[in-house]
Amino acid sequence: MEIKRAAMAGTLESSDAQVTVEPGTDGIELSIESSVINQYGKQIRKVILETLDRLEVSNGKVKVVDKGALDCTLKARVECAVYRSNDMTENLPWGGVIR
Repeated sequence: MEIKRAAMAGTLESSDAQVTVEPGTDGIELSIESSVINQYGKQIRKVILETLDRLEVSNGKVKVVDKGALDCTLKARVECAVYRSNDMTENLPWGGVIR
């Protein structure tokens, strides 16, 4: 799936994450800000990249501002931002693509 336009999902509330995606041409450019980066940075990065891979996103700029979100929340936010970037609003395969 291609990232067609800028889109965002999530909030900056505690235990959530705000994910912003934008079109790109040079692979995945990932930026992560997190209050728990020292403890969970590798896992956060892994979850985000695996989710993008499952959605078949190979190019784009992805910015994540994490406030202690669980893995399932990170997956949902990334998935939602990518779907929004493609103006997908009906018949979404929620949970079907992301495991």
